[in-house]
Amino acid sequence: MALPKPMGPTALLSVSDKTGLVPLARTLQQQHGFRLLCSGGTARVLKEAGLDVILVSDHTGAPEMLGGRVKTLHPRIHGGILAERNNPGHRNDLQTQQIPAIDLVVVNLYPFEATTAGNPELSWEEAVEVIDIGGPAMLRAAAKNHERVSVLTAPSQYDTFLQALAGSEAGVAYRRQLALAAFRHSVRYDTAISRWMAARLDEQEPLELAVPHHQRLRYGENPHQQASWHAEPQAGWAAAQQLQGKELSFNNLLDLDAAQATIREFPEHEPTAVVVKHSNPCGVATCADPATALERALAADSTSAFGGIVALNQAVDANTARQLSSIFLECVVAPAFTAAARDLLATKPNLRLLTLSAEAAAAAASRQQIRTVMGGLLVQEPDDQPATHRSWRVTSKAEPSAAQLNDLLCAWRVVRHVRSNAIVMAKAGRTLGIGAGQMNRVGAASIALAAAGKQARGAVLASDGFFPFDDTVRMAAAHGICGVVQPGGSRRDADSVAACDELGLVMVFTDRRHFLH
Repeated sequence: MALPKPMGPTALLSVSDKTGLVPLARTLQQQHGFRLLCSGGTARVLKEAGLDVILVSDHTGAPEMLGGRVKTLHPRIHGGILAERNNPGHRNDLQTQQIPAIDLVVVNLYPFEATTAGNPELSWEEAVEVIDIGGPAMLRAAAKNHERVSVLTAPSQYDTFLQALAGSEAGVAYRRQLALAAFRHSVRYDTAISRWMAARLDEQEPLELAVPHHQRLRYGENPHQQASWHAEPQAGWAAAQQLQGKELSFNNLLDLDAAQATIREFPEHEPTAVVVKHSNPCGVATCADPATALERALAADSTSAFGGIVALNQAVDANTARQLSSIFLECVVAPAFTAAARDLLATKPNLRLLTLSAEAAAAAASRQQIRTVMGGLLVQEPDDQPATHRSWRVTSKAEPSAAQLNDLLCAWRVVRHVRSNAIVMAKAGRTLGIGAGQMNRVGAASIALAAAGKQARGAVLASDGFFPFDDTVRMAAAHGICGVVQPGGSRRDADSVAACDELGLVMVFTDRRHFLH
């Protein structure tokens, strides 16, 4: 049974994101003889580029209707996509209905995520209108019939597809990969809609993860562990630009995340440097310029800084680059690097240099933190409310001076990013000693005080949790600590306050705990 004979193969193009559309369509038509079957907006763009197109409405004999809600939902579209060319029954149906087969479907969907993200004022009705119906139906139909039909859902696929087409490599194996990408695209789209609706209805939504694979990593935390990196395209670390150095590792990404979370505590107008080792800050300093801030941060714990990660909140200049060259580091992330800094750091080719703007980091900040446990997942909001001393309560008789208050705030900004139990000593805008991840608070304080040494005199101490006893306060006072900031909330708070009054220390309660496990 003969099928309708179009002039060459047929491509159906209906895209919201028109990036790369014209070069794709021009190559399909002029080099491979494709007919271009297009929906209204796509057709207009291609006509303006001088290409011959067939409107979907002309092909189906049915106009777009319901304000554009119905365009491609028609048997002449889905019959052409879904038909099995070698099935006699399907061939007969196509012949009877005079439906040409469709060989390529190029579809990307209405921008639901982009429209709803960060737009709390968007009405329910406005959001509903950017829920695509025809697009998902077409891409799913093409993906189902991938034995015969190719489906493209993203501009990033266009060049590879054209190369495969030119080299006669667009076979079944390749089309299966395209089909998988299409189904994954559909899952992500539906998940975004479901999450938005659940949030608006204040319902607990089943956690549905559909995060694209970004790259395979050499290994995980240890060489015997396989690992991969999944990320939203052009979001977070996937959007950072790596200027030089080896490929990022599993541990690099964890440490970079910890460094970036810490550096975001400090305003951009205050040059700040953060050194991280094994997900814990080991040196943080704020100063008049990035180079001095980095010098002081490295000096806070030069032993731990070896092999660490550095984050800065201002551009790396030549003076800062010289400091970075003085020690072995794994990664450096900053908003920018000057040309002189790049030249200096090029002498350390294995050092990973990344740029990530504060705006990009803030835009990619997740509203969900997810961790695995045996048989399930734990999900929580991030602990990322800006630190401020406006709501603090001075509970000691002694009032903090302006300098002490600044040091207390510096220590408090850092301690929330140190694994609990956590103690941080700070003075003059720099950490002096950090005790992390101890089973008791006295142990964490002992480590921090030992690291600070004689510099502890006149410094302040921050604790991420309350003091169950006054022993840490007395130990701190014996080393010359002059002020303490802690959440409060212990039944024995009065003992710690009394010890401060007895020993002449300032004590401030924040009424907010910052455990980090």
